Amino acid sequence: MSKRQMTSSLLIACLVIGVTLALAGAAEEDQAALLDGVTEIALPCCIGPLVAFGDRAFPVVLGKAHDFREPVVAATRVGEGRAVAFGHPGYFREAALTEADGGRLIINAVSWAARSRPDRGAASPRVGVRECPDLLKHLQEHGIQAEPLVGDEWLEKVAALDVICCAPSGLSAPEREAVAQHIRDGGGLLAAEKGPDWLESNPGKALAQYPGNILLGEAGILWGEGHLGRPADERHFAGAGGSELCHADRAFEVVARHAEAAADYPPEEVGQAVHTLMSGLPVLAAYDTALMPRLKALLESHEADFSNMKEKPVAAADPLSRLLLGWQIEEMKHLPAGRVTPHPGADDFPGIVPADAPRASRALKIDTGVPGWHSTGLYAAPGEVIQVEVPPRVDGRDLSIRIGAHSDKLWHHAKWRRVPDITRSFPLTSLFTAAVNAFGGPIYIEVPEKCELGVISLTIRNAVEAPYYVRGKTDLREWRDTIRHRPAPWAELQGNNVILTIPSSDVRDLDDPERTMRFWDEVLDADADLAAMPRQRARPERMCADVQISAGYMHSGYPIMTHLDATASMVDPRRVIADRKGGAGWGFFHELGHNHQSGDWTFSGTGEVTVNLFTLYVCETVCGTPSRETREQLTPEWMLKQTKEHLSGGADFEKWKASPFLGLIMYAQLKDAFGWDAYKKVFAEYRSLPEEERPKSDDEKRDQWMIRFSRTVRKNLGPFFQTWGIPTSEEARESLSELPVWMPESFPPA
Repeated sequence: MSKRQMTSSLLIACLVIGVTLALAGAAEEDQAALLDGVTEIALPCCIGPLVAFGDRAFPVVLGKAHDFREPVVAATRVGEGRAVAFGHPGYFREAALTEADGGRLIINAVSWAARSRPDRGAASPRVGVRECPDLLKHLQEHGIQAEPLVGDEWLEKVAALDVICCAPSGLSAPEREAVAQHIRDGGGLLAAEKGPDWLESNPGKALAQYPGNILLGEAGILWGEGHLGRPADERHFAGAGGSELCHADRAFEVVARHAEAAADYPPEEVGQAVHTLMSGLPVLAAYDTALMPRLKALLESHEADFSNMKEKPVAAADPLSRLLLGWQIEEMKHLPAGRVTPHPGADDFPGIVPADAPRASRALKIDTGVPGWHSTGLYAAPGEVIQVEVPPRVDGRDLSIRIGAHSDKLWHHAKWRRVPDITRSFPLTSLFTAAVNAFGGPIYIEVPEKCELGVISLTIRNAVEAPYYVRGKTDLREWRDTIRHRPAPWAELQGNNVILTIPSSDVRDLDDPERTMRFWDEVLDADADLAAMPRQRARPERMCADVQISAGYMHSGYPIMTHLDATASMVDPRRVIADRKGGAGWGFFHELGHNHQSGDWTFSGTGEVTVNLFTLYVCETVCGTPSRETREQLTPEWMLKQTKEHLSGGADFEKWKASPFLGLIMYAQLKDAFGWDAYKKVFAEYRSLPEEERPKSDDEKRDQWMIRFSRTVRKNLGPFFQTWGIPTSEEARESLSELPVWMPESFPPA
């Protein structure tokens, strides 16, 4: 170790010890007060994480982020005041307030936040609630002096309030300053919001600009990026266990001591510490002035090779390399375009642009009536600046230039076979925009929903041409002679309904992309037919191959993601049809099905069941394969065996929900008896429902599904649902009593 490295490490250790001692005092006492009587809390869906750092902030409740944890509730002292932050507005709504200990947590938070003003009678604090009616009602029902803060006149009441409850982004600039002054003067704040939601509704901005982060960033709490998973029991268990590793400064202490071999931490603790720091990097760099220099000093002393991650993945057992890579990615996002250089991992993935590849300029027309990514047939070389020229009327319309198709982020994986975050997006806010990505990638124009600019013209310069086929527009002779040989490492095939993003090596010998895209268009038309939606889509679906994806062998979304070993099937329909039995064919149809599901007719436990209605429908109508021949789990013998076991075991609904192919048997029985047209009619009925008639709970979903299907086929399916063990209400079953009872032939089996 060099003298410079040793001096730097000693300074780091001394500073960290001071922080740890501070955290062990008042923070533990405050945490205990907030969690008094709180064991578990109900969860809003898709919670956003928080970042806690510094010597005054601390985690209160932790949520699960894959194999790691992140704060979902955190608290801090701000000058003389106190604040509690929640990672989702749902914590202030009835469902979370009335289940488990969520309501108790809120009462504790109000009481704790008001203690900074003991002279004002914290035992009965005066609380102002901004646009959170469920929270207002909850506080009033528990004897707290709570009043709504409406209009502009509430600013005059701030001085008389002990605690303010609000969503930070709903505050105007004067209101936000009034709340900040309220806290500095010793007042309390409860703030609930989801940072990623604000980010999605404010394209082109960073979370550093989020009003909640401006409000509490200097006090050690920030709303972070990403979404946390929802446990199967839909609750989080509250408590202090492990929370110190979810505090950025404590996490840094563990990583620093591990790097110096000064302490022997279990691998899971080191992994958690690294995760805490990496998840906080996108926002910490803008607000923290103490931790970031220490982290930078530590990482500057570490070397790592990221040039061959396919063969030598960066594993959790190498925490410093992972943290270094995370730091590099975040640092590149904030460099001026001219200072970005190719990252060593770019050659490995997404790939090399040949040194002799010419740079091209292209004038394009973009129909902004179609939202999403618009392919350009162009590619940005790693670290090279491209220029985009747009007309003046584009400014302020939230259009962006995107470089990179591989949008899956891989931070949670134990091994990284590519750099975890390799795409960049730049808002088109001026006539000329310079864009660059250290990893390169296909170039897209991103158009927001409900854009009303019509068709616009723009020009992209200094790009590399990529193989790009558009069904009905690209001349096949030109494709064979020239286009498929263009030098970019990634190609795209575009049909009417779907766009495939695949390595260029997979199209160099592709003579007939028309056949390929005709097949995929037929698949998507079949999905639309079953879902009772128009074949003409708002935008094409996308499917993209990657060396590593965020979850599973494939997953749904925009784009649908799959692994590189599936690309041969993507371009050759014959392989898709031949490989449908549990392979790429079934997988593609399955994930496309997810993109057509509706939550109205998919109740808990059927997410992986109703999706396969689309899989089976495509197999039958496009591939010409009967349902029973598509999977071993759908043969008559397998289905009979599983049905008998389920019914003889008491038709346990929980077990039925846990076995997707068992659940699919029931849906297949309905299809066999009443045909696909029955499903189409029922789905069409759901699609046309007014909002007030849509099911609001799982109980309502099961009842409505039984009733609507029964009335469509004019049979009473109540006893059929009961035999399978699907819970429905007596009222719903009674509503079908005038219809003749139906059961499948020889069901239940003897």
